[in-house]
Amino acid sequence: MKKNITVDAIGDACPIPVVKTKNAIKEMDEQGGVVKTLVDNEIAVQNLTKMANQKGYKVSSEKISDNEYHVTMEVPDQSQNTHGEAPEMPGQSRKGLKGLIGAAVSGFEAGVRGTATNAASGVTRSAETGEEAAKEAAAPEETVCMPDGRKQGTVVVISSRYMGSGNDELGAILMKSFIYALSQQEVLPETILFYNSGAYLTCEESPSLDDIKSLEAEGVEILTCGTCLNFYGLKEKLKVGEISNMYDIVEKMTQAGHIVKP
Repeated sequence: MKKNITVDAIGDACPIPVVKTKNAIKEMDEQGGVVKTLVDNEIAVQNLTKMANQKGYKVSSEKISDNEYHVTMEVPDQSQNTHGEAPEMPGQSRKGLKGLIGAAVSGFEAGVRGTATNAASGVTRSAETGEEAAKEAAAPEETVCMPDGRKQGTVVVISSRYMGSGNDELGAILMKSFIYALSQQEVLPETILFYNSGAYLTCEESPSLDDIKSLEAEGVEILTCGTCLNFYGLKEKLKVGEISNMYDIVEKMTQAGHIVKP
């Protein structure tokens, strides 16, 4: 049965939130489950997100308040990977295992032909390789505190809910893909500005809402034009970030070291 575990790491310094989360994951059985970790700063969110991506877990995050963030990881069902086969050693593929078996067989045949010394040498090398792999597997995994992943002075400007011009359906697909890809970058922007029809993307029913919430939780500043929200009747539907004005938008753009506009 899948488990749902909540980890309270509020007030904990790096790398404690990551360590606590890893320990919670170890408590799960093969069916996997969901781990929600509560932290109080963006750097902890970034570190937890990187850990989840490295493990291949689905991850999302949300800023609840200035001092509370939730990072949710979905740990997959591992029982489906069991098919009665012997587990592979870390760093050793099935192809590599077959190679070792083939080498052993060849060594045996060589022994029959009177070259047992070479076969024994090959077995010894294989055994040494196995011992080294076992030592690597037994070594504790190092938990590293990553630096702030935001690049100061980088501003992303989104002025439309569509990316490019031509077909709006295609443009919507491209914009959704752009924002998702942006959320997966090792280096994140400092600020994202949404104006004109781009304001739709930070409101209810936005296909990119979860990705934008994750960006905000990792410390990216999300600003949406207030005039645009009023024009489209979206002011009450804003779900992520803060309402901004044209003065702030101009200031952010003129002071930016690098502007990205999809």
